[in-house]
Parts: sequence; structure tokens; C-alpha cells
Amino acid sequence: MPLRSKVIITCAVTGSIHTPTMSPYLPLTPDEIARDAIAAAEAGASILHLHARDPDTGKPTPSPDVFMQFLPRIKQATNAVVNITTGGGHGMTLEERLAAPLRAKPEMCSMNMGSMNFGLYPMLDRYKDWKYEWEPQALEMTRDFIFRNTFADIEKVIKRLGEECGTRFEHECYDVGHLYNLAHFVERGMIKPPFFIQTIFGILGGIGADHENLLHMKRIADKLFGDDYAWSILAAGRHQLPFVTVGATMGGNVRVGLEDSLWLGRGQLAQGNADQVSRIRTILENLSLEIATPDEARSLLALKGGDDVAF
Repeated sequence: MPLRSKVIITCAVTGSIHTPTMSPYLPLTPDEIARDAIAAAEAGASILHLHARDPDTGKPTPSPDVFMQFLPRIKQATNAVVNITTGGGHGMTLEERLAAPLRAKPEMCSMNMGSMNFGLYPMLDRYKDWKYEWEPQALEMTRDFIFRNTFADIEKVIKRLGEECGTRFEHECYDVGHLYNLAHFVERGMIKPPFFIQTIFGILGGIGADHENLLHMKRIADKLFGDDYAWSILAAGRHQLPFVTVGATMGGNVRVGLEDSLWLGRGQLAQGNADQVSRIRTILENLSLEIATPDEARSLLALKGGDDVAF
């Protein structure tokens, strides 16, 4: 099957960006994450991208024990590809970020392709009363924060997860330089095709959500990787649905979910991840685009299969 024949929908279920005050629908407990992920898969998501949160406070946590409270449930209830974060949450060490993936040995993990400023502090101005003290603190710290993924860090992730666990990667590229970083590892023979490249728009510190940037990132990826990659698009906040729709018409796959945006439309909070998956699926099918099943996504991306994970 050609790498661009059907559209893979990824759903990023909770992430580590949004906080409990921002939406009552953000899944926080293992039970909520499991239920929301299963509903997203039933709505048409082939890949579920997962973070964990402290069930008492909603704060992002790297704890493998928390992940293992929802990963088996999701696997039992769906055929979707489970994709675990290696980005974790702001301020986590690389060892903390790798703890859950190394325990679970999933088919796929996300991997940020470089270090970057990652500014969330502008969201402080949108809310006055916070449910938890950690929320405004977590946003403010990003004013003076660099998300770290050095070349040595990436090498370690490739070796420990890729080579030793058979996990493949969602290569998160927040700017053009990240595409060249990926090409560097490809040239060294450390990452082999097919590549799943997630181009990310609208994060403060990364490339902006401008359609010219969408075209530029696609041109550079084509130049560097030819036909050896599957392209996916995500955009933050209000840009999410219109931006990924444009990308899909250009041959891209799409990522939605409450990690990336809390909204379904102007002034309308999504009441769950399945809302966003259903909306983008309807849009894509109305454009006569076919949606990839989980097994088609596995075939396209050369994944090891759900029987070879450790949960």
C-alpha cells in the first residue's frame, strides 16, 4: 500500500499542555483516559497518542504505574496503535520520560526531533481562578524553559526504544531544522524508512500556523525523504481542524485530540476526544478521502504489531 493512499487519524488524548481549569472534559484519571481513548478509536482514530496524569491533581506524570492502569484496558478494548509519549511533561528528565515506554515497549512512541523553547505562558492571561496551584506555576515556568532533546538524547531513545524494544517513532518536527535533524539520523543509518513525520504548527517557539509554512515543511520533507515517509499534520488550538484539513487535501495524515486543542469550534469546547475525531472524519470523508484502519496504519508504518508490546 502506498504511503499516501489512506488518511491515518491520530488522536492525542490528554497531553501535558492543557490543565484541569481549562476544560472540564480534559481526561485526567486513568479511567477517564481509557474511556476517552477507547471512544476516540471507535470514532475512527487508528493511532492513540498517550500521556499520563496524576489522578489526584491532573498534573502530568511519568509514572509507569499510572500508564499501566490504562494501557491494558485500551489494548483490550480497541485494535488501535498505542503511541506513548517520550516528551512527557515540561521539566521531566529523559530517564523519567523513558520510564513508561521502556516498561510498555509499545509499537510506537513520539519523539521530538530537537531541543526548543516551548512557551505556554501566554495562556496565563486567559484564566483567573485555578483549580490547582501547580497550574499557573507550570505555565509560568515555560517563560524560561527549554525542552531538551539533544543529539545524544535522541541517540539514546533510538537505541533503547527503537533497537532494543522494536518501537518505531512519530517524529515530531516543530520547525524546519527538526526535519534536517531527522535526515541526519537517517543518513547515519540509525532511523530507517518508512518514517512517520508529524509536522507541528502553532506552538510558541516552533514554526507558526501559516499555510505558507505548511507548504514549506512539505517541500523540504519531500526533498529530504522522497517517497519514504508518511506525512502527518497537527496544529495548536483554534488552528487545529482547518489546518489539518488543508494538509489532508495535500496528501497528509492528521492528528487531533485534546492535547493539541480543547475546541470543536469557535467558543465550543469539545466534550471529549471522540468529538474531534468524528468531526475530522466527517470532513475527510466528505472530501472523498478514505480513513486508514489500525491494521492499515500498521502496514503503512511497518509497526511490530500489538502482540509484541509489554502490556
